[in-house]
Amino acid sequence: MPKIVSRSAVSSSTEAKPTKSSAAALRVYYCICGEFILVIDKSIASLPRRRTDDSIIVRAQDSDAGKARVFKLNAVMSEPILLERPGGQHERLFRFSCPRCTLPIGYQSTPPPVKSGPFVYIFAGALSQVQGQVPTDAFDGEVEDEQMQGQQTN
Repeated sequence: MPKIVSRSAVSSSTEAKPTKSSAAALRVYYCICGEFILVIDKSIASLPRRRTDDSIIVRAQDSDAGKARVFKLNAVMSEPILLERPGGQHERLFRFSCPRCTLPIGYQSTPPPVKSGPFVYIFAGALSQVQGQVPTDAFDGEVEDEQMQGQQTN
């Protein structure tokens, strides 16, 4: 058999214009325990929030309203729960949890697999861009809850 030798060269130019794909920066997010959870093409702080629970809305499928986000979610799907929202409305949630510490990360309203529905929701304060650091909004609402509990006991 003849021996095959190949050579390759990589060249770059400082004058070359960046391509659309190279200009799109991916953002990486981690669970509080430090486990990698999400890679997405846009900062989650700039994504819209859901009015019912302040979760971050990640568009998972293209629609007339907009294009889907490019993202990869590293989470474990847990059993669905039935949640009663204010006003007596019920919603079935298929939750995602951290594969390491099982902390709830988010949910979708359709059965598995991930991205099977139009949206994936990420709980506010569940993810951080810095590995091993608690997100700044992780305890939002906790002070208000404690104050209300204190008022109820008085």
